[in-house]
Amino acid sequence: MGALEQGHYMDELEENDVELDSDSEPEPELESDKEVKEAVRVLLEGIGEDCEREGLKRTPHRVAKAFREGTRGYNQKARDIVKGALFPEAGLVHINGHTGAACGMVLVNDLDLFSYCESCLLPFAIRCHVSYLPSSNRVVGLSKLSRVSDVFAKRLQNPQKLAKEVCAALDASIKPAGVAVVLQCSHVPFPETFVSSSDWNQVCSSARLGALEEDHAQWNDFLALLKLKGVNGIECSNTLQNWCPSLKNTVNGKNMGNNKSYSSMVSAVVSIIRAIGEDPSRKELVSTPYRYVQWLMRFKTSKTPEFKSILNLNANAEELKKEAIMTNGHGSKICYELSLPFCSQCEHHLIPFYGSVHIGWFGNAERCIDRAHLLALVQFYACKLQVQERMTRQIAESIHAWYDKGVAVVVEANHICMISRGIEKVRSSSATISVLGKFATDPVARASFLQSIPKCTG
Repeated sequence: MGALEQGHYMDELEENDVELDSDSEPEPELESDKEVKEAVRVLLEGIGEDCEREGLKRTPHRVAKAFREGTRGYNQKARDIVKGALFPEAGLVHINGHTGAACGMVLVNDLDLFSYCESCLLPFAIRCHVSYLPSSNRVVGLSKLSRVSDVFAKRLQNPQKLAKEVCAALDASIKPAGVAVVLQCSHVPFPETFVSSSDWNQVCSSARLGALEEDHAQWNDFLALLKLKGVNGIECSNTLQNWCPSLKNTVNGKNMGNNKSYSSMVSAVVSIIRAIGEDPSRKELVSTPYRYVQWLMRFKTSKTPEFKSILNLNANAEELKKEAIMTNGHGSKICYELSLPFCSQCEHHLIPFYGSVHIGWFGNAERCIDRAHLLALVQFYACKLQVQERMTRQIAESIHAWYDKGVAVVVEANHICMISRGIEKVRSSSATISVLGKFATDPVARASFLQSIPKCTG
């Protein structure tokens, strides 16, 4: 059983007050958390899941906690953060810069933030760059620029609105001669369009006030400093057309039909939006519940098809020539397909995780697998509520049922639940491996396959 998967022993550990992680610690339950937890149960049942199965029992609790942490900005004010962090920093009065400041531009770049997309309720990644021109011989503590940005990121947002709100808040609380905010935002694509991490929807938005808006030379200085810090390709756009993949399709109640389950799920999402402190009737949020339900329905549970329906076992043996072949120390042929992309949904937090699958197996001239069929197999197991460990094992066991000499599967993934909430380890990633048959007993074969991954994937 995977390390992230809750087994039958969880109840015993909790009964004995054994704490495994922060999720097991008792917390006072807020009324808003109760509403979110009940809504999550409705959503899980709507996609055919059993809320009482191991692995999902505490999912409503985790999702409620994630939404509470990810939208805490509704209960925070920028002025309270900046207050007390403005420091006098006077230069020689007669040689102040032309903005009246004691020093020139101040830039803080590469602030890693996450926010919830107001169109689909999925987290999106942000690289935030903030600059201001001090005035009245005052500077602000640099950490406050990051904290103020985070206040507005921890709300339902879109990139342009976020840039404007951060810029306006800094202008009102610091009262600088000028302020500018640039956001480089990335939105995870939907599973059916996911090819690689480079396929994320990218947009750059900005907002400027004061001298940084009025003086083009000051703006150019800001861009030059960013470039000096290694930040390139700043081409900001004020249009958000198709920024969120869900915006490509018009969604409303009529699209969902009269299905009672859909209606209950939509109502559940409305209650989540209300519980976190937002107004579900706000123009930008009216269609959000339908979009989020459509996202979840991509991971609806289904029965496992026969392996023959996915893999082309009757393909011509000549297809083997198209596969990559290696020879290990014992002269056996190892076939492999690398970098099969996937996007799945973490069953613990209902947040996506994505990455690549690498598969190796001992070839059989009578049974051939092409890349398209392996990709279909990977996507079948990815398009449901999952944990990485289980998905790795399921893919390996499915292939091993027909290639019983030996199968090795490596899954490399980035978990948005690890980088958008909790510990917020932005550049973290994980890898899992499952080896069966000869790969489990032959270290030379196993090493040959593992060594092929970095060579072919970079």
